Amino acid sequence: MMEHEFEPVLGLPEPLPKGERILWQGRPDWKALALRAYHVRAVAIYFALLMVWRLWVAVEEGATLAETGAALMPLAILGIGALTILTLLAWLCARAAMFTVTSKRVVIRCGVALPMAINVPFGKIGSAGMKVHRDGTGDLPVAVQPDHRVSYILLWPFVRPWRLGNPEPMLRAVPDAARVGEILGAALKAANGQAEAMPVAAMAEPVAAKPSAPARAPQLAPAMGSARA
Repeated sequence: MMEHEFEPVLGLPEPLPKGERILWQGRPDWKALALRAYHVRAVAIYFALLMVWRLWVAVEEGATLAETGAALMPLAILGIGALTILTLLAWLCARAAMFTVTSKRVVIRCGVALPMAINVPFGKIGSAGMKVHRDGTGDLPVAVQPDHRVSYILLWPFVRPWRLGNPEPMLRAVPDAARVGEILGAALKAANGQAEAMPVAAMAEPVAAKPSAPARAPQLAPAMGSARA
């Protein structure tokens, strides 16, 4: 855990060991993060519906134009305030974050008030998924083994939603997600071919592990749905 400005290498908590190289680095798209992590669209729709309801009540009660405007003003102020705060949080979160894929691990640096860096070695990854959205941004979660569990609360929003029991770190709102998915998939395969890896069954399903299963490289699967949403 460290302040971002004192990083020896951008996005990394320490210099890369000899033989390890950076394959890709990038920040989340703040607009996509605002929409899908901070749900600004849903909040906007909620306040819009409240204002429509309040307008209907005012009309039914025979309120004047001035009275109707006065009734709608508090909701409008609350809605604009909420959307401004959520958008600002998304921008700050994206600005503080940095995703790094090296030849040996995935690193998620995040945190506005509490800066931290999460290292996920390829040897601890059981599987990886990818979901690409219409705007080209996407999410890439990685399932980790039980002995390398992460904190859901500390890592949010860069964690797969609703996986509370076994949190999965996630590169969220990644620009050009399809290309990043290809890079990550190729890196996982290359790393698995360079060293002995535990059976995939043990990495993907640690509760019902089968040590005798043949080893093969983890695949980048559409764990969150491969269809463009």
